[in-house]
Amino acid sequence: MPTLTLSTHARMGRIKKSTRKFEKNHLKDTLERRKDFSKIKQRYQAKAKKKAKSAGQNDDGTIGAAGDQGATGGAEANGAGVGLVGDMSVEDFFQGGFEVPREKGRKASRPKNMVVGTGKRKRIEVDGGDDGCSSTTSRESGVAVSTSSESGAGYDFDTHKEDLDALAEKDPEFYNFLKENDAELLGFTAENKGHSETEGAPKKKRKKLQEDIALDDEDEDETEVTAAMVNKWRVALTESKSLRAMRQVVLAFRAAAHVNEDDSKEYKYTISDSDVYHNLLVLALKHVPEVLNHHLPAEETNSGKIRVPTESKKYHTLIPLLKSHTSSVLHLLTTLSDFPTLKLTLSSLLPLVPYLFSFKKLLRGLVKTVVDIWSDPSCPEATRITAFLVIRKVAVTGDSGLKEATLKITYQGLVKGSRVTTVRTIQGINLMKNSATELWGLDQKIGYTTGFNFIRQLAIHLRASITNNSKESYKTVYNWQYVHSLDFWSRVLSAHCDSLKEAQTAKGSPLRPLIYPVVQVTLGAMRLIPTAQYFPLRFQLIRALVRISRATGTYIPLAPALIEVLSSTEMKKKPKSTTLKPIDFSTAIRASKLYLRTRVYQDGLGEQVVELLGDCFVLWAKSIAFPELALPVTVTLKRWLREVSGSSTKSKTKKGKAGNRNGKVNTAIGLLVQKFEANAKWVEERRAKVDYAVSDRAGVEGFLREEEWEKTPLGAFVMGQRKLRGEKERLVEEGRREDERKRKGAGRGESDGDQANEWSEESESGDDDHEM
Repeated sequence: MPTLTLSTHARMGRIKKSTRKFEKNHLKDTLERRKDFSKIKQRYQAKAKKKAKSAGQNDDGTIGAAGDQGATGGAEANGAGVGLVGDMSVEDFFQGGFEVPREKGRKASRPKNMVVGTGKRKRIEVDGGDDGCSSTTSRESGVAVSTSSESGAGYDFDTHKEDLDALAEKDPEFYNFLKENDAELLGFTAENKGHSETEGAPKKKRKKLQEDIALDDEDEDETEVTAAMVNKWRVALTESKSLRAMRQVVLAFRAAAHVNEDDSKEYKYTISDSDVYHNLLVLALKHVPEVLNHHLPAEETNSGKIRVPTESKKYHTLIPLLKSHTSSVLHLLTTLSDFPTLKLTLSSLLPLVPYLFSFKKLLRGLVKTVVDIWSDPSCPEATRITAFLVIRKVAVTGDSGLKEATLKITYQGLVKGSRVTTVRTIQGINLMKNSATELWGLDQKIGYTTGFNFIRQLAIHLRASITNNSKESYKTVYNWQYVHSLDFWSRVLSAHCDSLKEAQTAKGSPLRPLIYPVVQVTLGAMRLIPTAQYFPLRFQLIRALVRISRATGTYIPLAPALIEVLSSTEMKKKPKSTTLKPIDFSTAIRASKLYLRTRVYQDGLGEQVVELLGDCFVLWAKSIAFPELALPVTVTLKRWLREVSGSSTKSKTKKGKAGNRNGKVNTAIGLLVQKFEANAKWVEERRAKVDYAVSDRAGVEGFLREEEWEKTPLGAFVMGQRKLRGEKERLVEEGRREDERKRKGAGRGESDGDQANEWSEESESGDDDHEM
């Protein structure tokens, strides 16, 4: 070979220095690699020749008759072989694609290392010994000793892949040359691996691998999914946990997830039968996660984290299947309208969550899709709870960055889903607020940072509404989304800043510093527009602050906001009668102008004031300072009663304005004043018996600690009012449901009547046609 190379250079003229350097350092390795790739290329050519021969076609561009010539005429074949090699130039010699003729008299016997019954043989290295010329020639010339039926059968996929990787590192220029001129050689993918797996596998596993390959090959040409195919896949997944069957199911499931879509993308399988479609969905959603967990079992650590063996070879093999299946599930979630199937699809995502932590983008898309379902008011409660379980698992098992992203997406979904609030949607909104509250307690440090940013946004909106003088500026605050956001943060703080829980753990919650900004923003929003039309919104926000005060033990002065309602002209003047229905203050933030100055609205405002004043002061019914807290409110309420009843001097001087003449509201306020005075007297009697000073903090906090608040005069009154309201709400809810059933029945009857009329018209037309 060196002689040929030098003669070639001699013909070319002067040899460059870089060429000599290349001959010295890299020529031998380059020739070795080229010869190895020539072997592979020859196997592909022989395989293509065999396929063409079996199909009855002739390929004139290949040379494959050397073996036959050696069998029929040894001397002629030998001579032809020598002539063939001798007439070749160096460039033709290195291109390969030929076979050396067999020597005269040699029998075409089976090699010793061939696997019996498979027609395949293993690759061996020829020992050089003393006769190194022949071994070198057979190795360097790219000779394939096997026949065309044996070509490509014994090649190891892993070795080939390693050779390609090594070639790309050592000689990237040559690798790029092959990539441009012979892409088929480098495109030797995992699809060809199945036949090589059966050779190196042990005897016990060889049969199973052959069955998996047979399953793959058998379904390769089938495009229509049938019930028999689904049953065969189910058996393979449940009994043998076959990865081949899992791959086929994932491909079929991807086609099922995109069925009936007007896109140009083509899939391997098509589904036309509805029963097959349903069975395929159930099979993929139930058994694909089981097979995945069988081959890659997820382990839970002592800290509650779930660890997946990502260093396993199977993990890298299953990554494409996992991503494809997850993407199909997410696409299916956006198209499903059947709620039981939607719930089953969401449940199938729970075991897949630990395997997706390496794919942040895919996992965030999953969270967004699931949050959209969780915040959809049309979804039933069971489906939304299942969606929340998926969100919670992502937040529990994810890292800090993923937890923060999950909290942000969840809050955005909560705000989006609370846009419309009615009697039918209020339960779903409360479900969202209560479930999202749990997420903020998983990692309260991350909850504090995200909560602070969102509360700051609410404060910015409030400030912009105050400073902006436009007529529509208040609408950025006075809407259901803003009100539900403040109510949500009150639930978060009351759930995770509970004074009793903090006393048990002997440490404060990281979320406690958020109490002050939430209270300030709520009080500011409450007084943004102090008109009678927005009194329902004020009551909504006062309830949120009462919840914070009850759980955290923080005193919030709410009595002035309620006294303002009583001091308005809406409560002091005589109302007019109306036939309007009472306002449901639980689902209202604004009263229509038709309700202003009406008795039904005045009665509702009076009930809300009495209820909220009782809820505010019953929190401090056992406090040693209750008499001092209740005294200003008691005095103000008594003055208001004198004004609205017409007994005050000021009201008597004005003709025609002798109070509101609403005995129902005035009686309720008077009863509340009596309970305030009774509770203050009850506290004073017990306070007179203590022997410690006001500076004794422990004694002040322990005052009446063993007493139950329900047994105090004010507590007993509040409990009785709550029972009455609960019974009233129950009756109203039953009446609403009965009206809905009647309305549905009436609608069904109308549709049946219309259908009957259509049938009668068709029958009459049929009779007329018959007569004609």
